[in-house]
Amino acid sequence: MTNHSNPLDDPGADPFQVAKDAAAQIAEKTGVDRHDIALTLGSGWAKAADLVGETTATIAATDITGFSKPALEGHIGSLRSILLPSGKRALVIGARTHYYEGHGVRRVVHSVRTAAATGATIMILTNGAGGIRENWKPGTPVLISDHINLTATSPLEGATFVDLTDLSSQRLRDVARSIDPDLDEGVYCQFRGPNYETPAEVQMAKTIGGHIVGMSTALEAIAARQAGMEVFGMSLITNLAAGIQKTPLSHEEVIDAGKAAEPVISALLAKIVAAL
Repeated sequence: MTNHSNPLDDPGADPFQVAKDAAAQIAEKTGVDRHDIALTLGSGWAKAADLVGETTATIAATDITGFSKPALEGHIGSLRSILLPSGKRALVIGARTHYYEGHGVRRVVHSVRTAAATGATIMILTNGAGGIRENWKPGTPVLISDHINLTATSPLEGATFVDLTDLSSQRLRDVARSIDPDLDEGVYCQFRGPNYETPAEVQMAKTIGGHIVGMSTALEAIAARQAGMEVFGMSLITNLAAGIQKTPLSHEEVIDAGKAAEPVISALLAKIVAAL
């Protein structure tokens, strides 16, 4: 079933029920009743899926209710069930819907809610992003310590109050640093996109406490916390942000930086997952 019409586009739909339905379809198609960990692999991170364990099933995301076809080159539109060496199960999401695609925030966070509905208690969110700190060279992996949501929206609906004080798990960041003690961390700012930030916007982000700028992750992290998941985020710095970097920004640059760094950061992420 390819979902030409998406149930999440119906304002009266229950997004959590759609996620449960999607999880049931994943269980049926993968033969796996429960997943323990979920990973969303952004630009530059895709090869980690080949390194974390044995892939036992790969399904097209568009065969699962609520999922959208990826709009961006560099993103894979598949879901993979992976058996980890520990015996745990990982669901690898290669189908991220970005807010700038205009499908609404429910579709943006559907993958996270579906992961929670499959049983996953840890949500790993990765992305390619711009760095504000000048010492971060392209290809540098950075832990996300917190975020600033600049999208002017939220996946929470109605009078739903969720504490985000410790949204980014200190425990999981400590695990990551046990693998690589040199990992730096910073605050991720999610802009709406799809235009890159202006130099003035980058300076604003810096002034309000941001170190990383991008177009994903924060909304997903909020939804993951609402679902009771432990959240771990990493950014691959693909370029210095506008005004910090003196040359024009391009999507090709992001893709190239991701490809160059992919073997190293994917191996690092696989080691982190193995330690969970």
